[in-house]
Amino acid sequence: MTEERIENHSPSVSQNHSRSSLVVYTILAIGLALFIRFFIAAPYVVQGASMEPTFHDWHYLIIDRITYDISEPVRGDVIVFNLPTGGNRSLIKRVIGLPGETVIVEGSRVRIVNDEHPQGFILDEPYLDPKNVIATPSLRFTLAGDQFFVLGDNRRVSADSRVWGALPREDIIGKVFIRLFPITAVGVFPGEERYQE
Repeated sequence: MTEERIENHSPSVSQNHSRSSLVVYTILAIGLALFIRFFIAAPYVVQGASMEPTFHDWHYLIIDRITYDISEPVRGDVIVFNLPTGGNRSLIKRVIGLPGETVIVEGSRVRIVNDEHPQGFILDEPYLDPKNVIATPSLRFTLAGDQFFVLGDNRRVSADSRVWGALPREDIIGKVFIRLFPITAVGVFPGEERYQE
C-alpha cells in the first residue's frame, strides 16, 4: 500500500489571502477615514488675519463636528461655520451672543443683555490685542432662538456679525477641537474662553 503525497500549496493560498485581506483593510480604512472626515472631525487651515492673535495663517486645526449635535455652542467657543450670506466659504470666529440675547457693541466694548442680566454686562475679553480693537458706531442685535452673534478676535479686519448679522444655528459646522500646527502652539480647545458673568 503506497501513501499518496499531498503537496502543500499553502504559501500561494496564504499570499492570496494576504492580498484580499489588504484590500479589505484598505477599503475599511478609507471608509473609516471618510466617515470621520464628514461626520466626526475635519481638518481646516486658517487663512486670514481675522482671529489674530489667537490664530494665524497656516494654523492647522481639527474641527469637532459632533459636539453640537448633542449640545449647544457656549459663549467663548471658537467655531467654524458656513458664511450665512453664501459663497461656499467657511469662516472661523468666536461665539459672543447666544440665542435670545441682545448684543450691544459700544465703541470697543461688547455688552450682553439677557434674562440673568437685564441691565447687561460688559464682556471681559483678555484675548484681544489692543492694536486690533477699533471703536465702532453703536450697534444693537437681538438674537432669535436659533441665532448666534460671532466676532473675530481681530476686530480691525474681521467681517463678522457686525457686518452680515446673526449666524443661524444651521450654518455652524463645528467647534475648534485641536490645533496641530505650529508645533509650538499645539493644544486642545485652543482659544476657548469662559467668562465671568
